[in-house]
Formats: sequence, structure tokens, C-alpha cells
Amino acid sequence: MTQLDRRTLLRAGLVAGAGVTGGALFGAPGVLAAPAWRPADRPVLTHGVQSGDVTAESALVWTRADRPGRMYVEVSRGPDLRGARLLRGPVVDPSTDCTGRMWLRGLPSGERLYYRVSVESLDRHGVRSEPLVGSFTTAPGRHDRRDVRFVWTGDIVGQGWGISPDFDGLAIFRAMRERRPDFFLCSGDTVYADGPLTESVTLPDGRIWRNLVTPEKSKVAETLAEYRGQFAYNLLDEHLRAFAAEVPQVNQWDDHEVLNNWYPGEILTDARYTEKRVDVLAARARQAFHEWLPVAAGGPLYRKLSYGPLLDVFVLDMRTYKDANDGNTYADPGRGLLGREQREWLIRELTGSRATWKVIANDLPLGLVVPDGPGAQEGVAQGDNGAPAGRELEFAEVLRAAHRAGVTGIVFLTADVHYTAAHHYDPARAAVGDFTPFWEFVSGPAHAGAFGPNKLDGTFGPEAVFTHAPPRANTSPAEGFQHFGEVAIDGASGDLTVHLRDRAGTSLWTTTLPAPTP
Repeated sequence: MTQLDRRTLLRAGLVAGAGVTGGALFGAPGVLAAPAWRPADRPVLTHGVQSGDVTAESALVWTRADRPGRMYVEVSRGPDLRGARLLRGPVVDPSTDCTGRMWLRGLPSGERLYYRVSVESLDRHGVRSEPLVGSFTTAPGRHDRRDVRFVWTGDIVGQGWGISPDFDGLAIFRAMRERRPDFFLCSGDTVYADGPLTESVTLPDGRIWRNLVTPEKSKVAETLAEYRGQFAYNLLDEHLRAFAAEVPQVNQWDDHEVLNNWYPGEILTDARYTEKRVDVLAARARQAFHEWLPVAAGGPLYRKLSYGPLLDVFVLDMRTYKDANDGNTYADPGRGLLGREQREWLIRELTGSRATWKVIANDLPLGLVVPDGPGAQEGVAQGDNGAPAGRELEFAEVLRAAHRAGVTGIVFLTADVHYTAAHHYDPARAAVGDFTPFWEFVSGPAHAGAFGPNKLDGTFGPEAVFTHAPPRANTSPAEGFQHFGEVAIDGASGDLTVHLRDRAGTSLWTTTLPAPTP
């Protein structure tokens, strides 16, 4: 199991691994009851509860125990959980780091539901952990035109900026929770497995940033236990635990779940790593990702989630099938970030979607140039402003197919570059004209060093309508420039409003996109 010393637990506000308690979830906003010692002979839920990939009729619920046991979930329409339905879940054991996940099915659509999770001892029948409670809202049904609201960001605990109680921890999750979203889209870099933490960092103004540090966060992750420890670390934060208990997640991965700018088949030269084969590291990271986040297992990470007639979300995987980072100017249409099957899936699902808005969650931006050292590119663009080349070819194909099929309402949402921006793409400004104008909104980091702005590639005709970036590289969370975005779709009109917000939830910029004309 992931190791956490008592000193770290105490500093994080966790004792004996206790998580969000039942009374705390529905108390004053942002307030968590102080955990207490639990009897040693009963299981303890160590890192709270989470839910994810919620649909109109199902949801995935997650928890972790301090020992093997049987997971149970009760679910009800009311916060008092009277008359709750009791469901027997899986055995949690060391093969999954004692994490457990359970699908709840046959749920009513468009309703706030409440659940209570416990784990029963395998040695003493009937002896269960103190339960933890959570809640989520199921997606609207196919014909239910109701308001939909969600938030997105990425980049959590990066560049050496960990959980610092002196600076209110991962406070952006409190701000996002206060927006009361229907779900949270995490646009990748859910952890920074390649970003070790030190106990203190001196800020430019002389203040000291003091990190909570665990053994797994003191070096780059290589073993399965170290990758698991990245996710366990983030859940030490009270704001993230409270958020995860109330807001269902849609998670995608990017590079830092494994290491910076990785691609399949890569062999490392980084002296910090004893395991040089990236494919080996990626397999361990992917296992930890599925164990510690409420993400459906057993299929590809790319997927579509529907939220009534107004919204379909297309979650891309731009890492698993990625070609090698090079100059990104090739003419081979078989290469790219998505791979043939995912590219065909995206075209098929976009052209078949009847939702008013089609949000494409791309963990790498479409038009921003993201270098990977001299002469190589990490992302889609390469900065030549000309006709599509390299990885731009597959996105030109997707946009062309959607345009010719009459698809409207495409919006791209991304993070990755550690600042927030609004980009409008128009064929009138582009080197290629066979696509319908669209927007790409960038938001982040959630809690990491701030950077940018990056150069825009002119191939698809982008215009930077708004940018909020720091004055220097790796600006700390204490100095601002941490961001999340919010999308609100009006059920009556179908209009989509975007807010780009800061760490406190203040709106820095907003726009409303009228619902496309059928």
C-alpha cells in the first residue's frame, strides 16, 4: 500500500487516513470535520470518496481502504439516505492498492443522488469502516432540455508546487466546488509523476512555500507504488477531497501521469530514471491512473459522454497512440496523435451526434506551438502557418469531415500550457478553408507553475481573443495565474456561456455562443 507517515497525515489534516466524514459533506461549505483515531480492528477509508463518468443512468463510485475488505455502497434520492438501496461491491485488496470501484446502474436521470460507502472486514463479518458520504447529479435524459454546467482545468501539483497549508492547499477546488457544477472535466496532468517536491521553496518576495512531502513525491515515479503515491498525495488536500465527494469527474490523461512529453516506444536518457523504457513506465502509470481515479476500465481512454440533447463530450486520448516527437512536418496521413481507430471513431461520433454542442476535450491544444526541445514538437502545431503538415493532417481530416457533414456546435476545451486563453478559429484567416469556424478555450493550471503565452500556429486561422499569462516562467500558485474554466448551457435557449476564472473563482473573461441554427 501507499505509505504515508503520521507527521505528513497530521499536517494534511488526516489522522489514520480518515477522509471526508458524513457530517462534513453537507455542513458549511468548505468545512471538513476534524478526523479522529479509529479503532484498529475495523477498516478505515483513507482518501475519501469519488464518482466519475456519470451518465443518465449510471455512475462509477470509488474509495480506498487501509486493508483488504468488501466494499458496500448505499444510494438514495435524499441526503439523509433513508431507505437507501444497499449494494454489495468488490473486495478491495493489495492488487489494486486497496482501492475499490463500483458501478451504480439503473439510476434516474437528471437527479441529485446521495451515496454512502463503507468497507467490511474480511476477518470479522459485520465489522465495517465508518462510512463516508458523497453525491452526484446524473446526466439529463435524451429529451430533457435542462441547464448543464461544468468546469474544467488540468495540471495538478506541478513544477515543485505541492500542498502548502500556509497557502491554503489546492484552494482552486474549493472555488470550483462553489460553482456547483454538474461535473468536472480534468484535461490531463492529473498528477506530476516526474515532478519531485522539496520541503520548502523561497518565493521571489522572500516568503517560504512549505510543501507536504511524502516518500513517493520525493523522487520521480518509476515503480507502481510510486505512481500510486502521486494520486494518493493529491487526495491529502481537504479541498480536493470535498470537491471529489460532491462533483463527478471526467478524467483524461496527458504526459505528466508518466513523464514530460512522453510517447510510446521512447527510451530515456534522463539520469534520474533507472527504468529507461517509457512503455514500462506508462503501463505502471496507467494502472495507477485506473486504480486511483473514477475512470471506467477495460476499454480505450477515449470515449463519449452525453448530457441530454444539449451536450456531447468527446474525451480524446492524445498520448497512447502518439507518434514520436520530431519536427512534425511529415506528409504521412497514417501518423499522428490519435491513431487511425480513434480518428475514425471521432469522425463517426461527431457526424452522428445530434447534440446542440459537441465539446472535444483535447489534452493537447490544437493551435498552440508546444516545443519538445530544439527541433521537436510535442503537440499538434509546429508554427509554420502553412498548409496542414505533420499532426495537423489528422485534425484537418476531422474538421473537414465534420464540415462536409454539416456538423455545427464544435468547441475544443484544453489545458496543458499553464495559462488561460480564448482562441477563435476561422477559415477566412487560415491556410486551409475546408472547416466550420469554432472556438478553443484553454484553462489551467489548477495548481502548478504558470507559464506562457505560447506562439499560435496560423494553419487553422486562430485569433487570440483573450490571454491571461504570468510575467515570468514558473510563477507559483501563491502569486496567482491559476485558472479554471466554466461552461454553462442554458436549457431554454441552448446558448453556451464560457467563463475563464482565476483561483478564487473570479471571472476574468466571458463570452456567450448562440446555439447553432439547425
